[in-house]
Amino acid sequence: MLNLPNKITISRIFLIPLFMIFLLVPFSFGDVNFLGTVIPIAHLIGAIIFIIAAVTDFLDGYLARKYQLVTNLGKFLDPLADKLLITAALVALVELQLLAAWIAIIIISREFAVTGIRLVAAADGSVIAASQLGKLKTITQIVAISALMLHNFPFQAISLPFDMIAIWVATFLTIVSGIEYFQKNQHIIFKSK
Repeated sequence: MLNLPNKITISRIFLIPLFMIFLLVPFSFGDVNFLGTVIPIAHLIGAIIFIIAAVTDFLDGYLARKYQLVTNLGKFLDPLADKLLITAALVALVELQLLAAWIAIIIISREFAVTGIRLVAAADGSVIAASQLGKLKTITQIVAISALMLHNFPFQAISLPFDMIAIWVATFLTIVSGIEYFQKNQHIIFKSK
């Protein structure tokens, strides 16, 4: 039986194709103008779905810890759902030419590398918890992706390139947290049997 946190995690996975459809299918819903920022309505809907999916990331973990509902399935699905969500969003933004491909490659590569280390650790019966820097990295990625999807609303009104600043910060934290992760877990990488 799936518990509530696992159901929430699975719902996050199911929201991924939904927000991608709104971002990538050329719907002719028109545009909306918020404080001088023109946003295609389909992108606005996609961004709202992405933000809801991102919020479920915090909700499922909170509920699992609070009500002692942590399961092996949840430990597997939660990071998988996170990586699928971020990767899908980055690929969509590159397709929309709202994000440089090399930034997406850096972020996605770090996620694959960390997943690889986690798999090696799991084979040895170890679980590697996310660091505070890793959690901050995830938050900045979600904020940056949301800002890009919303075409820099509301910061466009004051000509502040918040979306670009946020993605640079997210990229920096992705690199730094990746280096920290490898340093802390190099004993797993270089361990010989």
